[in-house]
Amino acid sequence: MIKGLYETHINVSNLETAINFYKNVLGLFHCHTEEKRRVAFFWIGQSKEYMLGIWEKPVGELEKRHFAFRCDTEDIVNRSVSFLKEKNLQPYNFLKDETERPMVFAWMPAIAIYFNDPDGNVLEFIAVLEGKARPELGVISYEEWLAVNRH
Repeated sequence: MIKGLYETHINVSNLETAINFYKNVLGLFHCHTEEKRRVAFFWIGQSKEYMLGIWEKPVGELEKRHFAFRCDTEDIVNRSVSFLKEKNLQPYNFLKDETERPMVFAWMPAIAIYFNDPDGNVLEFIAVLEGKARPELGVISYEEWLAVNRH
């Protein structure tokens, strides 16, 4: 029955600020706003393919959420960090090496880089990698992943 995830929703402190971020910074297609309900909707990918809803709530009612945008591996490897920095966003990983480079979750396997929206929601660019899952490797750099998978 279930074929995928169609939509997700998050709360934001200021609807106009969030619309600007998701539309003008990340480049999502702003498809609808309901001013009375203080909610806006965005298409992700093709029109009607996936949807993000952002709901304005008082600061005291905000809970930080996490979701990931599916990307191409090449874009994450070659463009993600510079894209985020050009947009004044701080990329981060879980490598504990004080770098801003993408990392690999070897248990999947997938390559990812994280950043936050203006309300502190945790956003991620992720791409599933070819190859066998290697959970014993934990979280490693892409270079380490390539080295392990060359053999």
